[in-house]
Amino acid sequence: MKYIIGFLLAIVILYSIIGWKKIFKRYKMFLDKKYWTDYNTIEFAAWFTKAIIIIPGLVFGIELWYLHFLTLITSALLIWASMKKNLPTLIAFNTIWICISLTIIIRNIW
Repeated sequence: MKYIIGFLLAIVILYSIIGWKKIFKRYKMFLDKKYWTDYNTIEFAAWFTKAIIIIPGLVFGIELWYLHFLTLITSALLIWASMKKNLPTLIAFNTIWICISLTIIIRNIW
């Protein structure tokens, strides 16, 4: 419960500083058909897959190692998407994530 309260408090403070209307204007972009380009769809899938792995691990201490096969694929695709969006930080981040995914897969298979 304290994690949820901490999370909510942090988000309320952050969104208040940035502006709730600005934040929700960006969220509404998910509803716009033009938003769902090939690279934005890949980006969404990659972040969603990472969240499915990270949240259970942080909150419940559960490692869903087999999902790293998906993050391996989506991270590789996200490097391609990052090239289209000119985002070198995401290229580096996803290169590191590929290393993490491969390490976890190899640890659990061998």
